Amino acid sequence: MQEESDLVTGEAVVLDLRVAKLASRGLAMLLDVLVQGVLLLIVVITVAVTSSDLDPALSVALLLSVFVLIVVGYPVLFETLSRGRSLGKMAVGLRVVRLDGGPIRFRHALTRALAGFFVDFWALGFLGAVAVIVSLSSSNGRRVGDYLAGTLVIRERVPATAQAYVMMPPGLEGWAAQLDLSRLPDELALASRQFLNRFHDLRPDAAHALGNGLADQTAHAIGVAVPYGMPAWVFLSAVLAERRNRDQARLAQQVYAGPPPAQPSYAAPGQPYPAGQSYQPEPSTVVQQPAPQYQATGPQQIEPQQYPATGPQQFQQQGAVQQQPVPAVPAMVPPPQFQPTQQQPVPQAQPVPVPPAEPSPRFPPDQPPAPPEPENPFTPPS
Repeated sequence: MQEESDLVTGEAVVLDLRVAKLASRGLAMLLDVLVQGVLLLIVVITVAVTSSDLDPALSVALLLSVFVLIVVGYPVLFETLSRGRSLGKMAVGLRVVRLDGGPIRFRHALTRALAGFFVDFWALGFLGAVAVIVSLSSSNGRRVGDYLAGTLVIRERVPATAQAYVMMPPGLEGWAAQLDLSRLPDELALASRQFLNRFHDLRPDAAHALGNGLADQTAHAIGVAVPYGMPAWVFLSAVLAERRNRDQARLAQQVYAGPPPAQPSYAAPGQPYPAGQSYQPEPSTVVQQPAPQYQATGPQQIEPQQYPATGPQQFQQQGAVQQQPVPAVPAMVPPPQFQPTQQQPVPQAQPVPVPPAEPSPRFPPDQPPAPPEPENPFTPPS
């Protein structure tokens, strides 16, 4: 039975990782020890053959340095270059990752190798006894080097699962047909399909968190909010089923329509056509009209006319306009000369006598003027 990890990332997402236990890790470690032993044996034989004249103490120091370099450098080199896999882990299908699921780097590999040499296996590990005890005590099968480096060994080879056919939820056909799925990325659609395939294998809390995240990303991509009360797996199923139906309809239309007509290739302006190719125009459906037939005698010859040397002659033919003599222009008459006139003196204005003003009538202060008599409207006109 394969167990899952209880790791949570910084975004509060539970990681669904199949951790490697003691048996698989022990097999990978045994294969790595065999490879290291072969390398160490080759180095010992080489040093023994080439250093016969060296001091024994120097030979021992050299062998010890080579032993530490192989035991520590071998896992550091392979796990750094292959992102967490040594030769033994490659054969078994294991990988070392960080606690957040990311690949390890040089510092992680160096910390694990040094802790393995000094604590877990060789120096103070009693040939791996410390690593076995700590791994059995850990729920994720981690040893001392994993705790110090913050790493975890997981299984990469998982049994293949059958791809389930995504069905359209009943009653959502009309709603899904109105969605704009042109902006849905292929990576997001693939992740949603994998989530639906593994939905029943996930724990309820992990499936709920992962499904809500994928549903929010999908809704943001297509510009439609998740309907209230609709589960994430129902929303994703409707979107993926509608996307598959549209792709199948588009593919069927292309198959039945046949290949598109070939377009003629034209050369760039100023560039000759490629060798062996020439421009072949498409056959035209316009009915070609026969060209007019011309006589073989060529254009009509116009006989040149003879003109007298003295000037233009007067044509007597019918319809010709006779030339009229040009009338002589009379000589220019000089304009009349105007004599300046003498300026007449301006007569002086005579003063106009003003008659004296008549005195206004005086009325006594106690007798007001008599009002005028009203006219009699019945008086006959005179």
